[in-house]
Amino acid sequence: MAAAFVLLTSAVWPAVNLKKEAERKKAPDFELQDRTGKVVRLTDYAGKVVLIDFWATWCVPCKSSIPWMNELFNKYRDAGFVVLGISMDEQGWDVVKPFAAKLAIQYPVVLGTKRVGYLYGDVNDLPVAFFVDRKQRVAAIHLGAGNRKDFEKAVKALLQP
Repeated sequence: MAAAFVLLTSAVWPAVNLKKEAERKKAPDFELQDRTGKVVRLTDYAGKVVLIDFWATWCVPCKSSIPWMNELFNKYRDAGFVVLGISMDEQGWDVVKPFAAKLAIQYPVVLGTKRVGYLYGDVNDLPVAFFVDRKQRVAAIHLGAGNRKDFEKAVKALLQP
């Protein structure tokens, strides 16, 4: 019974597997706007570990991960970590602003574009998380629902000097 549970949960929440240093490729830079209209670039976070979370308001697993992503952001931001939410909602800020307020998202959120989705591997299915190391290289990609434990383990490993 326990083995079946482990097998089932690992299929639902696959672990975050960090790539070896030599296998990491440069993360594509972008220029996206936050809710105030300010342009945000990945390069704005140079030297930090960045968890890029592609999500949408209609995505149930995206919504369920926001509380613990807030917690991770607050727990590790002083160590050089940031969560950057990229909303792929086609309706734009009209739906994203009230959603972000209702869920009390504390990390930066920007509106994604088809181009940015394409640059990151034709992002169509959500959620998708990219773990970017301090050198702005993609250290891991996580497709689908994640869990705090695995995400935190990857963040802690990337924050190590």
